[in-house]
Parts: sequence; structure tokens; C-alpha cells
Amino acid sequence: MQRYVDSTRMGHVNHGWLDSFFHFSFAEYYNPDNIQFGVLRVINDDIVRPNTGFEMHPHKDMEVISYVVEGELSHKDSMGNEHTLTRGQVQYMSAGTGIFHSEHNWGDKPLRFIQMWILPNKEGLTPNYGDYRFKFEDRIDAWMPIATSVGNAENDAPIKIHADANVYASVLTQGKTTEFKVEKDRQAYLVLLEGKVIVNGDVQLSARDALEIIEEDITITADQESHLYLIEMQKS
Repeated sequence: MQRYVDSTRMGHVNHGWLDSFFHFSFAEYYNPDNIQFGVLRVINDDIVRPNTGFEMHPHKDMEVISYVVEGELSHKDSMGNEHTLTRGQVQYMSAGTGIFHSEHNWGDKPLRFIQMWILPNKEGLTPNYGDYRFKFEDRIDAWMPIATSVGNAENDAPIKIHADANVYASVLTQGKTTEFKVEKDRQAYLVLLEGKVIVNGDVQLSARDALEIIEEDITITADQESHLYLIEMQKS
């Protein structure tokens, strides 16, 4: 089963310094029928103007993954971490018992990044942070593993999260086709970050559109070079 998520019907707010698209209920956007998808609680597609950003603020009991689409993301947190990431790089926080962090764009071009929150399978964990500078070419015409659950030996993703979920990215060159299998009792959320694709021959996605997939294999063909982000998880 599939459900198309048109980007024009997502939550959207523009504060000037920040232009955000909300895949699920968040901040000013509330829809009781769109709170989460399985353990996936938040996907925010954020565009941050140069020399602005999110000041220090807290998180607790949440697995947070940020994926940089373009620009520079500068992170600082209460554990002493301070790093800047660029296109295709990823940072992870297990907020656990509590962590404060800030995210800024100190570059001279707009920053676009995907902020994702996943509900952990246990509360009160020790806070943790990591960032990963993946080689961009590793995702060309392939599903590059980004994150997987702690203890999953079948997935070599470097980020280990406290949830039954797997995160992937891919850049599909024009005319190429790829598949993704969603097994029984599993579901996936596909986000098209950039480009245009056709799913299963009839569902057309443009940049920022998404697709909910439940217990169904999908075939994706790129009308143009396309940047994909996918979260696979236990069926809710």
C-alpha cells in the first residue's frame, strides 16, 4: 500500500531567517491525522539563511538525525561537540536524559538540511553525539546505509540508533532505476529531496514530495538526477 504525500499540503512556515516544511505535526502546524508514521515523529525540511540559526535549546528522549542537503551546518552542544558539516554529511544525537544544542549557518549561502526525530525504544539513555562525512559517490545509484538499530549485524550503517529503523540515501542518475523491498510487517517513508522520479510506473514525485509505503516493494525511475532519502521501520 502506498500513500502519496504532496509537498504543497505539508505544514509550512517562513520566518524570514528560517523557511520550514513539516512532514508531520510540528510547531505552528498541527494535524491530528498526521502526528507520526511508525517511530518516525518528525521530518522537517529546513532552509536557514546565512549568519542565522537555531540558538541553544534542549532535547530529551529522542533520536535526532540531521542530513545536509546543501550549504554548511554548524553544530554545538552541551557535551562539548562543535563541528561543521556540508552536503551529504550527517549528524546524530541520542538526546536521552537531556542535551542542549545549537545549529547555525555561518556560511555565505543558504543551508538546507533535513531534521529527523525518531522515537527511541527506551527512555533515559545516556546522551550521545556523532557526525559522519560519507563519501558522496557511495550513494550514486545505490542505497547508502546511514543508520540502523543498535545490535543489527545485517546492516553496516555507521550510525546506531535506539529504534527499529534503517535510514538510507541515494542519488539516482537520470534514466536509472532502483528498487527497494519493504518486507511483511515493515513500512517505509520515502522523501525526494531533489529531482523528479516515477515510482512503480505511475506515481510521480517532485522535489520535497514523499511517499508512505507499507508492505510493498517499490521501483523508482529517475526522470532527472534525483536525491532520495528513505526511512524503513517496523509497521505501526
